[in-house]
Amino acid sequence: MEINFNKNNDGLVPAIIQDALTKNVLMLGFMNEEAYRKTVDTKKVTFFSRTKKRLWTKGEESGNFLNLVDIKNDCDKDTLLITVDPVGPTCHKGDDTCWAQNNAQTFGFLTELENVIQNRKENQDDSKSYVASLFRKGINKVAQKVGEEAVEVVIEAKDDNEKLFLDESADLLFHYLILLQAKGYKLNDIVEVLKDRH
Repeated sequence: MEINFNKNNDGLVPAIIQDALTKNVLMLGFMNEEAYRKTVDTKKVTFFSRTKKRLWTKGEESGNFLNLVDIKNDCDKDTLLITVDPVGPTCHKGDDTCWAQNNAQTFGFLTELENVIQNRKENQDDSKSYVASLFRKGINKVAQKVGEEAVEVVIEAKDDNEKLFLDESADLLFHYLILLQAKGYKLNDIVEVLKDRH
């Protein structure tokens, strides 16, 4: 990999650290050529500490290592994107990230939808909420709705109306998310099972 360590007078390039699984940015550090080589050799992310004026392997004191997964160079060959498998919190203050964010895996809009469903589950007295009404009716009704939607997806899959197929697929996924929470689970629990099987 060609990295332009000479672009800046100090011989350092920024290294953006990203969790390989969650895709969250964990921290920003700086590497010189020696830190880069040590990272590649040891598979533990190593920086050049501008404060300590020496190489510094993240976790060397705390045990919260950043295990190397991959390194990519940007288009100008002067900034690294390093994906890692973090061991423990990344920030020296004990936070998951240096921006005090939780390094949880999210699924974009589906996570937002899960949060809405969770809110409806916690506030089942909302008489205007369809989701709250399903939770009030209990697990049998929720499971029945998933079964009904699954049958409708199968029926639409055999026809040529793509819009109806997508609509029914959305209904199935929506009701499945409700069922998961009715059972006390979330999408991430299913992802963990799939990862174990992979």
